[in-house]
Amino acid sequence: MTQAVTQLETGPVLLTASDFRRRAEGLVEPGVWDFIEGGAEDERTLAANLRAFDRVRLRPRVLAGVSDVDTSVSLFGTRYATPIGVAPTAYQRLIDAEGEVATARGAGAAGALFVAAMFASRTVEDIAEASSTGPWLQLYWLRRRDVMRSLAQRAEQAGYGAIMLTVDVPRMGRRWRDMRNGFAIGGGVAAVNIDPAVMASAHERDAGSSALARHAGDSFDPSLTWSDLAWLRGCTRLPLVLKGILTGEDATLAVEHGADAIVVSNHGGRQLDGAVASLDALAEVVDAVGGACPVLFDGGVRRGADALAALALGAHMVLLGRPPLWGLAAGGADGVAGVLRTATQELAHAMALAGRPALAALDRTALRMTSMTGGDA
Repeated sequence: MTQAVTQLETGPVLLTASDFRRRAEGLVEPGVWDFIEGGAEDERTLAANLRAFDRVRLRPRVLAGVSDVDTSVSLFGTRYATPIGVAPTAYQRLIDAEGEVATARGAGAAGALFVAAMFASRTVEDIAEASSTGPWLQLYWLRRRDVMRSLAQRAEQAGYGAIMLTVDVPRMGRRWRDMRNGFAIGGGVAAVNIDPAVMASAHERDAGSSALARHAGDSFDPSLTWSDLAWLRGCTRLPLVLKGILTGEDATLAVEHGADAIVVSNHGGRQLDGAVASLDALAEVVDAVGGACPVLFDGGVRRGADALAALALGAHMVLLGRPPLWGLAAGGADGVAGVLRTATQELAHAMALAGRPALAALDRTALRMTSMTGGDA
């Protein structure tokens, strides 16, 4: 299998996610770059997500017949060419004029899942039209339930494949980069699927504070409990995916309350600083679920071997947050497709060398977890 190579109209050949990141950083306004890259407070969990993969060692099997490596996966009746998809991230027109439409098109070109954010800067319908793999829609729980109901029903009518409810934001994490920058959404960009009156505070700049955190305080409902999920289920026939599970206890409750899938995620290190790394939570959650529903994963995946580790620990799919944004900044839809194809080809390469030519052959025997000093954990 040949190495994935992305050659955009200008600049050097891009071979890795890190190449896309370096290219993107010089093209994005510094305050927006901090919004993309930053985490909560001291960014300990952000760093822990990345470090967790440094403790993974692969246990390759040989003479396994790896002439054909299959990375395809099915979920909710859709077959994807890759188990590596795109996590929801908001306001993508801050990065590229086409925003989420370009990301949807790039994900489709790579045969990958794209999850559109509630605070997308392109309409639900335009995103669906641009997607060839059937997007999902992510929601936060707002005080305005009529807004949530409307979005869920619009997604269903537009052909979306699932609703992903983010459950780890009763209030927004203290993101010091955004606070220091007095970050607010500007430049004519807006969350176009929501009444502007609901979003007004997200555009009001105030030195020393984050407009997004103020908006979350105004709009998000912190009283949400497990029993409220029944209301959202009554709004749509789409599968309900819960994003932001980090413990076996919550995984068990998610299954008991009818979740169709869950996502092991610490919000990219952007919520509770000091929370467990996503990779370190994955096995516990998978064991608690016990096969009752698919488990997806995000947090710190930067290469195909990282995705292999998460899949071997029991993830059904792996979602990337920041890397597709790097691709979007570097080259629009082509850049997004390049990031996803690169990661998928890295995954296929690692699977072949590990002697695991199909995703079904990946299990915990493919890994050994070490301590940070290199010994067995």
